[in-house]
Amino acid sequence: MPPPSPAPGTPQNWLVRAQAKLVLAQVPLPAGGMWEDLCFWAQQAAELAIKAVYQQHGWLFPFIHDLAQLLNGLQLQGLTIPAEVQQAQKLTVFATLARYPGLVALASEANYNEAIKIAKDVVAWAESLVP
Repeated sequence: MPPPSPAPGTPQNWLVRAQAKLVLAQVPLPAGGMWEDLCFWAQQAAELAIKAVYQQHGWLFPFIHDLAQLLNGLQLQGLTIPAEVQQAQKLTVFATLARYPGLVALASEANYNEAIKIAKDVVAWAESLVP
């Protein structure tokens, strides 16, 4: 993994991207689509929202998809992470293993509904921290 480096863009730029990914995550499942594809966008929304918080504080972050590691980095900086935001770590699988056939079970509509709730919680939390 490469070391953290300064990220371009303002915290607001990162948050707008997170909000846009959340919109994509909530489109109706198209014919032939798979729930994990929409869950991927939910994971991306949460990831970008978390990175917006890093940007807001001027903290470096690694360019990774592991939400547990990103949240841990915020805690190491002294930021308190609400319990509902900690749930974001469940979404990492949708940016990694779930993108490839046969590595994990297919996502269900229930998995999707949970992913959307978590992503909404993370984005709302970031919105409360990024003016």
